[in-house]
Amino acid sequence: MLGFLGAGFALQVFEVKGGDVLAEAADLGVWLLLFAIGLKLKLRQLVRPEVLVTATAHLSFMVVVGGGALLGLGAVGVPYLADLDTRTALLVGFALSFSSTVLAVKVLDERGEMGALHGQVAIGILVIQDIAAVLFLAFSKGALPSPWALLVVGALVLGRPLLFKLMDRAGHGELVMLLGLTLTVGAGAAGFEAVGLKADLGALVAGVVMSGHPRAEELGKSLLNLKDLFLIGFFLQIGLAGTPTIALVSVGLLLAALAPFKGLLFFALLTRLKLRARTAFFASLSLGSTSEFGLLVTALAVREGWLPNEWVVVAAVTVAATFVGASPLNSAAPTLYRRLRARLSRFERKERLAAEQPIHVGDADILICGMGMVGIGAFDALRQRFGQRVTGIDRDAEAVAQQVEAGRDVVVGDATDLDFWERADVSNVSLIMLSIPNHAENLLAAERLRSLGYRGVLAGTALYDDELDELRAAGVKAAFNFFAEAGKGFAEHVCAAAEGKLCRTAD
Repeated sequence: MLGFLGAGFALQVFEVKGGDVLAEAADLGVWLLLFAIGLKLKLRQLVRPEVLVTATAHLSFMVVVGGGALLGLGAVGVPYLADLDTRTALLVGFALSFSSTVLAVKVLDERGEMGALHGQVAIGILVIQDIAAVLFLAFSKGALPSPWALLVVGALVLGRPLLFKLMDRAGHGELVMLLGLTLTVGAGAAGFEAVGLKADLGALVAGVVMSGHPRAEELGKSLLNLKDLFLIGFFLQIGLAGTPTIALVSVGLLLAALAPFKGLLFFALLTRLKLRARTAFFASLSLGSTSEFGLLVTALAVREGWLPNEWVVVAAVTVAATFVGASPLNSAAPTLYRRLRARLSRFERKERLAAEQPIHVGDADILICGMGMVGIGAFDALRQRFGQRVTGIDRDAEAVAQQVEAGRDVVVGDATDLDFWERADVSNVSLIMLSIPNHAENLLAAERLRSLGYRGVLAGTALYDDELDELRAAGVKAAFNFFAEAGKGFAEHVCAAAEGKLCRTAD
């Protein structure tokens, strides 16, 4: 992300212009990203207090206090801020209050944390912000959305059974990708835009409609490469927004300096609403950047004559600068939390949400961390052999509920969370299997356990041989190559099914 942002600014030197093609590619990238979010979104997440109250309070505080701070800076003669009146100052404060959906989702997705509690809270807050954005755009145009808007939304919702049947008939090849593109661009973005609603919201709603399908995850993965490709256009477009001068860059950087205060406010609100310091810290870091929506608000204000043209460049510098700052901070989030853990824990409330309560693994002798396809397969095989001494751990509460309903002993927990392992008594656990899809998280979980003195056997899976070496270096005694072990298991299964007719033991 940082490289493409830098490339956009560098292209300014050669007077390269973005043009309509780049703008359309950027829009498509954002739509695909929001469609992917919708596939993983559960609507009931939006009404939880830690989401709805936090998003509303944060937005209100940033508009009022942020607008007041801008008026104060203007009063002391800061260029471009000195010309702001109360209305335009509040408008800029409103633009700065939004967090970047693109950055937050990319960070959470790359770390495999979309299903974690802090990931769900962050995504919920971003959706509330998107709804506020739609309302703002509607009223700023002086007109409400078309009366046909309800018909478009209703058609998507009521047409869900038909869309599910299309998904069932699409197979597992290119038709799945084409169906996802059609839903994102046609039924979602274009359909909503035609009736005066935000195209971004349309793509999100289309994803939510398909989220209940059993193959929703496959649908998201089919669009993954396209999404990443077109998002390049989005980051380049920010860098190409205008020619930055020293004065414009200075004002943009000054506004970007407000981003840490936005993150601190998120942390304060989330801890007051009974979240642990770790959950609040990770969610706040992912929400700490300034949104690309700020560019949209600024462009609208310029078009309406509320702000001078130079503010488009100021907004672009502000967004880019917060991206530059937030990206490495999010990458270093686990290390930062480990160093600040004692200080951050002072802000926790004694009363916790149910999802944040200490974890009890019972009398388990074997723990399986990560209940995806690999984890479920291992769980069932070990349960058949060792009985009730096997317990699964996964940080996605809804996935855990489904596993429990299927008869498996699974609890909610994050294997990369140092606090989790300190609260969970694993002194009698002889084997912990790490089957988290993200290699970096398997490594982190192994390091957490060894740092706390766990003396049992650690096992883990990886996709590549160099990753196996890293797992062994982290104290994993039994490290397995996923593809090699799958092939071996397949061969053994065939031999067993053939009852010895095809497979004979070599002499």
